Amino acid sequence: MPKMRYAVLQLNEHIEFVELPATHTYQLTALNKRLHKELEKLTASNVPSLPKVIAECDELDIVTQEYKLHHGLAYINELEKTFSAIKEEAYPLVSLLTEIRALQAQLEQWYEDEEELT
Repeated sequence: MPKMRYAVLQLNEHIEFVELPATHTYQLTALNKRLHKELEKLTASNVPSLPKVIAECDELDIVTQEYKLHHGLAYINELEKTFSAIKEEAYPLVSLLTEIRALQAQLEQWYEDEEELT
């Protein structure tokens, strides 16, 4: 069984959890920091609110149904969908989408490889 790791994200009072391969969790954290750094530079009217990664952990037991665990690839797919809907074609959006899609492709490959092994 592959080693998984969890990212804990927070937006205001809302907390969510994302499960990723341990080898890729740091990439989500780095991407999240980069997106937050660049969000304020976007001038579009539909810039999304984005939760911040506040922690990573190796084990996670969610003990209340209030919180859900998101599959890593599903989370990245939704992130890509959200950012591709922004009506701005200037930097840094093109660069940000490239970074999101790079992680998306890596995760797709990882899950395909894991599926072949099972």
